[in-house]
Amino acid sequence: MGNPFVGQPQLPAAGAVPSLPHVLSEARTASSRGPSPAGIPTGITPPLPAVMSPGMFGAIPGGLSPVQLPAFPSIPPEVPEEMRHPVSPGEIRLPGPETLAAISTPAAQLATGPQAFATPGASPAQVDRTVVERAAVGVSPGPADQQPRYEGLTAFVQRMRLTGCETRPAGVVGLPGPHPFESLSGELSRLASSGSLDVAAVRRDFPILQQRVHGQPLAWLDNAATTQKPQVVIDALRHFYETENSNIHRGAHTLAAKATEAYERARETVRRFVGAESAEEIVFVRGTTEGINLVAQTFGHRFLRPGDEILLSVLEHHANIVPWQMVARQTGAHIRSIPVNDRGEILLGEYERLLGPRTRLVGLTHASNSLGTVLPIAEMTALAHRHGARVLIDGAQTIAHLPVDVRRDQFDFFVFSGHKVFGPTGIGAVYARRELWAELPPWQGGGNMIREVSFEETTFADPPARFEAGTPNVADAVGLGVALDYVTRLGLPLIARHEHDLLEYATHQLQRIPGVRLIGTAREKVGVLSFLMDGRRPEDVGRFLDQRGIAVRAGHHCAQPSLRRFGLTATVRPSFSIYNTRDEVDRLAAAVRELTGR
Repeated sequence: MGNPFVGQPQLPAAGAVPSLPHVLSEARTASSRGPSPAGIPTGITPPLPAVMSPGMFGAIPGGLSPVQLPAFPSIPPEVPEEMRHPVSPGEIRLPGPETLAAISTPAAQLATGPQAFATPGASPAQVDRTVVERAAVGVSPGPADQQPRYEGLTAFVQRMRLTGCETRPAGVVGLPGPHPFESLSGELSRLASSGSLDVAAVRRDFPILQQRVHGQPLAWLDNAATTQKPQVVIDALRHFYETENSNIHRGAHTLAAKATEAYERARETVRRFVGAESAEEIVFVRGTTEGINLVAQTFGHRFLRPGDEILLSVLEHHANIVPWQMVARQTGAHIRSIPVNDRGEILLGEYERLLGPRTRLVGLTHASNSLGTVLPIAEMTALAHRHGARVLIDGAQTIAHLPVDVRRDQFDFFVFSGHKVFGPTGIGAVYARRELWAELPPWQGGGNMIREVSFEETTFADPPARFEAGTPNVADAVGLGVALDYVTRLGLPLIARHEHDLLEYATHQLQRIPGVRLIGTAREKVGVLSFLMDGRRPEDVGRFLDQRGIAVRAGHHCAQPSLRRFGLTATVRPSFSIYNTRDEVDRLAAAVRELTGR
């Protein structure tokens, strides 16, 4: 078995809070001379956060060895209040031999760090698996009210650094399986454990990036529109069609069973990735647009009445505006818009004033696709709930960049597209709490969504089948599951740190060029830049960059209200992902300078 304690956190600088491995250094020295009393492999220091709360640890299955810790030092005053955890002496439980022996899958070999700990006082049969799973994609363990509530790349990377989780292992415990595409290559395992993203290795996973466009290496900087697909996802699609293809749920033969298992495994992967309680809370759709239409037509017709209000931010994609306009016309409801400041940030005071007794639904993008602004969705959700309103979050622009926990933040609906997170096109998912799905009527009629049909009456299946009429997109659901596993195993902390570096570097490079104006300068952003050039139309800039092998988006980005807020109709929009490099940013900046003639 490989080293289960890959991805050790960096030791703090002088004056910083010592990490747990530092506190236990003397005890660990003995492990290099013989077996550890906790059953830890010789000479290995487990990666644990530097700042801990008593609520972060508890019983885990498979045998434990307690270690009594000395008192922790105080947290330095420069650590922001919202990022502090209460610290005190306590007992930390480390995995024993039985736990280590039980870890057999390649993904689990990466996962015996802080994410192997569960809720305090839980018996092995009552372990909260969400603590295990959320840690794997960058959500620190601990009580929900101790977590930062408003994070873009800047805040997320800062929290990972302050808590020592920046190099946390990237895998998760207990992946369903086996599946032929769940194993990491040795190279990917290595880069996931190295403490930084090996971008050259990641790029080799994406065949499309190896081509040249107009004689130049392709620089794909259009990731907010769609991401490219790793070979593992392409292979998963081929494998399904070559060995498992069948309609699902109703067949009595082997291929039907294999296809059904693969489809439902993908649903479970989505559940784990977004932190839902049950796979039954996940409904597969074609993407974010169809998901929002599903919610608008079901929730809207069930709960909206004349005079009711729907609040939408100015930053929304058309997919989170037009469906609500359609249902508002059908029901007599009204739409009100939430304004932003000149940096492109939500005006929370104005939002609070808009909320009222007639507010029935608030629709929010997690991050603006046109400006990159990350919205304070947890705080905005809590405010909406105080007024009895439901909240839908469009996660299309954050699903590949920032962790999401739908239960912690109490979202009513969360929607995303697979193609934004290295998965296939034509697949996405909608989360809603089980009790909310139960209240909603069917959206489309046909096979699979029924319990019994006669010419007199039809009874409908329980969710999620009630909302998945007809033959589903089985193969692309499988591909989506593999894509989410790929992201999980790389680790969102490493991904966020890399993209944050690119965003800061690109911002610095572009704002130095005379005649370039950046649009949207919020403090918390994902890796999206929008800019204009004096005397140049965005479409012309986009074509010029394409001739140099650089793919960016130029236009209104299906977010016209957000650009209209700044008196604009279009911008040039480069957007960054895991496979982009500083060299590509340099090429972008050089091409822009060439176009300015300076």
